Amino acid sequence: MLEDKNKQRTSLAELGEFGLIDHLTQFFKINHETTVKGIGDDCAVISHDNETLITTDFLVEGVHFDLSYMPLKHLGYKAVMVNISDVYAMNAEAEQITVSIAVSNRFPLEAIEELYAGIQLACDTYKIDLIGGDTTSSTKGMIISITAIGSAKKEEIAYRNGAKPTDLIVLSGDIGGAYLGLQVLEREKEVFKVNPQNQPDLQEYSYIIERQLKPEARKDIPKLLKELEVKPTSMIDVSDGLSSELIHICTQSKVGCNVYEEKLPLDPQVISTCEEFDLDSTTVALSGGEDYELLFTVPIKDFDKIKGNPNLSVIGHITEKNEGLNLITRGNQSIKLKAQGWNSFNQEG
Repeated sequence: MLEDKNKQRTSLAELGEFGLIDHLTQFFKINHETTVKGIGDDCAVISHDNETLITTDFLVEGVHFDLSYMPLKHLGYKAVMVNISDVYAMNAEAEQITVSIAVSNRFPLEAIEELYAGIQLACDTYKIDLIGGDTTSSTKGMIISITAIGSAKKEEIAYRNGAKPTDLIVLSGDIGGAYLGLQVLEREKEVFKVNPQNQPDLQEYSYIIERQLKPEARKDIPKLLKELEVKPTSMIDVSDGLSSELIHICTQSKVGCNVYEEKLPLDPQVISTCEEFDLDSTTVALSGGEDYELLFTVPIKDFDKIKGNPNLSVIGHITEKNEGLNLITRGNQSIKLKAQGWNSFNQEG
């Protein structure tokens, strides 16, 4: 949609696989003492005194991203955020990543440089070491696979299965923005198809579009909780939608929950865009996904430590399993929570 057709194009075949890796990674720095050996050998070497956490995500063109409106630099940045968010969701510190990409011959070197510029910006901003990966060819466009590695003291790790009845349900930031940003971008894409001369004015949607194209992982939340001396009893990141993530916690913890509609944190731009698209803001908040906020539970005794914190919202509490998983509406009605968030296997290819 916004592609410059006159850019210089250097074929990836001119560099070869190892030349490409050397070219793309030459400016990455090492930030952690735990990184003993990074790129340049058969394996990377890391050394941890603490527990090691490992997570992997795939991003596939046409399923997880659309390059007609996703700039490659933003894609590289977002691909890192998607992965390290899972480490922060364990109340841990992300330290290293590996990056593997498969690309078709429609991508010149300059395009891959843009992708890696975003990856490097993410690494610099979040102090992450790029320690390896792979490159290969693809017949279907672009595929990105990133593995993130983190560490934490054994007693500090937060799993999904530790929530207890009476625990408070807490959410960082606000939700729904990323989903609505996607709706705006998809709408403008359809307008562009009809009239390629039309350049959209997206200024009034700047916040929600940034939430979709350049999300930020919540590295600050585990640090904040340590400062407040609060240990989450369970934790997860909001990638597939708030209701889906809460159901994961409750299922694995064998508990129920009550979430209050009036407590869901929504940005004013989310509310106004919901009105424009004739969407219910509560449905968007519960099912939208890709916000990469952290959802966690804390003992009720810690309420005084977190109340009033601008980064955190208490949105409900954990109940006994037999009470079920419920949304309490503004009219004080109880509605069963459903998982209606993102499912990649429901996408048509």
